[in-house]
Amino acid sequence: MTTAPAQAAAHSVTDEGSFDTLRQVEDRVLWLSSAIVHHANRVRANPSGMKVGGHQASCASMVSIMTTLWFRHLRPEDRVSVKPHASPVLHAINYLQGKLDPSYLPTLRAFGGLQSYPSRSKDPDPVDYSTGSVGIGATATIWGAIARRYASEDAGTPVGRQYALVGDAELDEGAIWEAVLDPQVAELGELVWIVDLNRQSLDRVVPDIAADRLQGMFASAGWQVLTLKYGKLLEELFARPGGTELRRRLDAMPNPEYQRLLRCPVDELRRRLPGEGIDAAPLAALLEQLDDTTLVRALSNLGGHDLSALDHALTAVDDRRPTVIFAYTVKGYGLPTQGHPQNHSSLLTTAQIDELAARVGVDPQRPWDAFPASSAAGRLCAQAGARLNREPTRSTTPPTVPTDIGRTPTGTATTQAALGRVLLDLTRAAPETAGRIVTVSPDVSSSTNLGGWVNKVGVWAPTERVNWFHDDAETLLHWREKPTGQHIELGIAETNLVGLLGELGATWSRWGKPLLPIGVLYDPFVQRALEPWSFGMYAGGQSILVGTPSGVTLAPEGGAHQSITTPSLGIEQPGCTTWEPAFALDTEWTLLAAMARLGRPEGGSAYLRLSTRPVDQSLAQVPEDPAARERRRRQVVAGAYLLRRTEQPQVTIAAMGALVTEALEAAERLAQQGIPADVVCVTSPGLLFKALDARSGHGSAETWILDQVFPAARATPLVTVLDGHPHTLAFLANINQVRLKTLGVTRFGQSGSLEDVYRYHGIDTDSIIRAALDITN
Repeated sequence: MTTAPAQAAAHSVTDEGSFDTLRQVEDRVLWLSSAIVHHANRVRANPSGMKVGGHQASCASMVSIMTTLWFRHLRPEDRVSVKPHASPVLHAINYLQGKLDPSYLPTLRAFGGLQSYPSRSKDPDPVDYSTGSVGIGATATIWGAIARRYASEDAGTPVGRQYALVGDAELDEGAIWEAVLDPQVAELGELVWIVDLNRQSLDRVVPDIAADRLQGMFASAGWQVLTLKYGKLLEELFARPGGTELRRRLDAMPNPEYQRLLRCPVDELRRRLPGEGIDAAPLAALLEQLDDTTLVRALSNLGGHDLSALDHALTAVDDRRPTVIFAYTVKGYGLPTQGHPQNHSSLLTTAQIDELAARVGVDPQRPWDAFPASSAAGRLCAQAGARLNREPTRSTTPPTVPTDIGRTPTGTATTQAALGRVLLDLTRAAPETAGRIVTVSPDVSSSTNLGGWVNKVGVWAPTERVNWFHDDAETLLHWREKPTGQHIELGIAETNLVGLLGELGATWSRWGKPLLPIGVLYDPFVQRALEPWSFGMYAGGQSILVGTPSGVTLAPEGGAHQSITTPSLGIEQPGCTTWEPAFALDTEWTLLAAMARLGRPEGGSAYLRLSTRPVDQSLAQVPEDPAARERRRRQVVAGAYLLRRTEQPQVTIAAMGALVTEALEAAERLAQQGIPADVVCVTSPGLLFKALDARSGHGSAETWILDQVFPAARATPLVTVLDGHPHTLAFLANINQVRLKTLGVTRFGQSGSLEDVYRYHGIDTDSIIRAALDITN
């Protein structure tokens, strides 16, 4: 094992049982994880005949690592992200420690049973991080560490370690390196990643995993790098005559050749292993001294399967900086499938599972038996389970979010500017609420109107840093970094942004400390961030994502920065409500409504799509009467409101966001031609869709908004228009079964004036009028 010298105090290690006892537990974890998968595929009834699946080989390579970690090193305050395919190992350990009822062991991948991958929200036993999307589980520990520090009573101070158990193939994911290279990460000493270096991917043995290069990348990012390559038996052989040649042979051996040797009969192994050249003779002489069992055991004696080596590495972690441990392992270790290039999802036969049971001392007819309570292994399991008991999380109700701050914007304003204005207003109108807000941005704070907020609340950092520009009169954005700041600035990496949002949005359920996290990024890059943000919602995170500026309304920026498909996210994304306000007051009301849903069991996330288009706020026609104003607010939050009403409309124009101005202009010109037109301002297509779905008997959403904004008595042909794909609003015709014309953006844009770009996409005032004439003729 090579290590960077440990300069901090070693992590405390419990002394529960000898390594002999720990090996008994290791064998039982291997058995249980294999049997869980076996039962799901070969024992449980399967009427459909479809493969259930599971990953016995991937589990086997993690058993030694997880046994050492859970039974010797973990503390109640620590958290662990388990690589997706090792979920049966986690369930096996939880069962042995008394944290999972045995009735669940036969339910892997069954409805209501153990999930295919660790799920914090769906599994019945303790799961710290939901994993399953490759790369996201590992980086979640980074964002979990920051979120825990942020929410800590002692601001900026780490509490407990954050372990990530990472498959080596996960290091191919770009999201891993975007996170590792963020400058703040090098200060997170609570991070400990353990890489399961089995050198196999789904389809093959990876020819050149380039472990040295990976280790160098972590080291250059400021991480402590520990390597566990060989176990105790091999290290002892290396010290004997011929041992130097054996080490040299193994170090130089290509991964596929090594994997092939693992599957050779012992006679063939003796012939192949010495290789050729000057090292062959002394190496062959060494092998002649070993009996067959020792030779076969030595070949697979890698550091990631040596309990004492793993124990030593975990003790050597330096808590002043992040640590990565590269643990060399064999995929399928201890199983008949070990080393096979296609063992990723292969399943043991019934005969093979019986052989495994005999080897580890288990009755296959009683697969779920635990250790006797009086045995050394039973005592070790009970002691480890008791040590890892956690105090229940005490829920804290988030502060009440006001529904209306009371201002009525005048003049010309943008919805993007309204975002910053609302945040500042909250510091005065609702300071307790404002104190829970944390904003996150990928290096776009000043260009998304967060500057005033950042100046007011400061920038979060683990330790206070000098602001060298505090006395520069020409510096408008004051970068005051301190542990009490409420804005977190990341580099230009959207996956990092939403990863952190997900963890900040989970502090209410993890630590009983609800936050109101708001992430702001350019709308064209929402789709890049969508998959990890969606996974964060699946894992229980609740946050607000603001995409701004958006659409082809960002006309001079050209097609590369003009988002098209993001408006329909609210319809398609579970756990999320989308709003696209047209006016500044609509932005305030929807943002406050989104914040009111955060940090609570029945809550959820939200996406706001904003614009930099200046709009005359008088067009909103905000009612002056308090009761009428409240009615308008409720409609805005519920998804739509009637902005222009005529006595006997012949057509209705439903517009969203920046296109409301064109819709009103079109209605005015249509009226001049004797065609009265109502104008509906749509703020949330997703909420309207849910209301329509509920009216059809699906779901439980309230439907009153449809009756108020689209009453059957006023049903007319419908023109929909938005700065996005037209399918987003096409469902509105089903409310009253009317004729429909949809306008929107269906092709890539280009640079130009707003008028030229709108005309190019057929969403300008003239296009709306033509559509209305076509549908009413």
